[in-house]
Amino acid sequence: MLDINPKELVCPNCYHIGMTKEGKDRNRKQRWLCKTCRSKTVHPICDADLDIIKENVRLSKHKQRAQDKNRIHNKAFREHARIENAVEEYSKELKTLFENNSLSCTTTTHEVNNKAVGVLQLSDIHFNELVNLPNNKYDFKVASKRIWHLVNKSKSYFKTANISNVVVALTGDLMNSDRRLDELLNQATNRAKATFLGVDILQQAIIDMNKDFNVTVASIVGNEGRANKEMGWSNIIATDNYDYTIFQCLRYLFKDSNIEFVHGDPSELVINVAGQNLLMMHGHGSFRGKLDTAVSQIAGRYSMKGIKIDYIIMGHIHSCRIGDTFGRSSSLVGSNDYSEKALNLNGRASQNCYVFYSNGNRDGIKVDLQNVDCEGYDIDASLEAYNAKSHGKIRKQKTIFEVVV
Repeated sequence: MLDINPKELVCPNCYHIGMTKEGKDRNRKQRWLCKTCRSKTVHPICDADLDIIKENVRLSKHKQRAQDKNRIHNKAFREHARIENAVEEYSKELKTLFENNSLSCTTTTHEVNNKAVGVLQLSDIHFNELVNLPNNKYDFKVASKRIWHLVNKSKSYFKTANISNVVVALTGDLMNSDRRLDELLNQATNRAKATFLGVDILQQAIIDMNKDFNVTVASIVGNEGRANKEMGWSNIIATDNYDYTIFQCLRYLFKDSNIEFVHGDPSELVINVAGQNLLMMHGHGSFRGKLDTAVSQIAGRYSMKGIKIDYIIMGHIHSCRIGDTFGRSSSLVGSNDYSEKALNLNGRASQNCYVFYSNGNRDGIKVDLQNVDCEGYDIDASLEAYNAKSHGKIRKQKTIFEVVV
């Protein structure tokens, strides 16, 4: 290398031809300096090898580009295959459960009285949530008892108003879900069992209510029940949700009965109750800042479409609030690990019911469900499957890099 003309040496950093001597390194090897990029090296390239090196670099870059494209393609295929497999396994398990278990759907028709209509709101049930705190317990059995108490307590309010028609309004988050595709596939049986139990409890509640009133069921989806990782607002994405699955299962179950099911936008649904337009929402998207202001803005958005909104019901926050133009339901769960330990919030299990009158008046009632003493609806304990999401939210994250002094 020392016998080669420095003008024929090539910089390995910028490929500029021509270098100068720059002393020697600790091993007594000649160091060379590039006049262009000023980098130093003890391994310059001979001018004769430059074309070969450039071609090798070009081929390596081409190979790497092909590997990157192939990796992206394989990743996309894996994600698609996982979704297909997860949905297929979930559907297969759910179909098997419906085939092997019988559900009742005997219903009754009552004489119609149009003076008032009752609304029973079921929000943030989180059927497969598991809570075990000193001040609050929640599982399928507790959910069954609380819904039974809610239905029968609401009946007493509805009867005092002399109504004949009741709307069961499902305002989202009926279940928790795993949104990592590999977990969804592995837990397909548990998700299907939890879905079936949720349908079973709700169909018993609907039949119970139908013993005294004509029943209409309306539903929108929440954020916790979504199957996708990301939130979506289009109808196609919004219906990829366990809430929507439960609603469609109920609709199919009662297809030959007098129970009516309302179809519409899965995210926001407007129904007419006793001559008043009631907007059903979950509450995770449109509510920003002050609640009263947000309600007015939402009503204004519909007003621009020529739709007058008289009242809005929602959930999501797990805290009850009944106002003049809106009603927000709490959760059926009550306090859990996440609300108490991460948010420092101590809530109570409750749900809302309403009476809408044909003269434009309306009553909103909070039904406290924290402490109930009743048998509840029948459930098959062998099908219980839980997803303690609230506890998982407060788990410490794995430390990636740690400096110890």
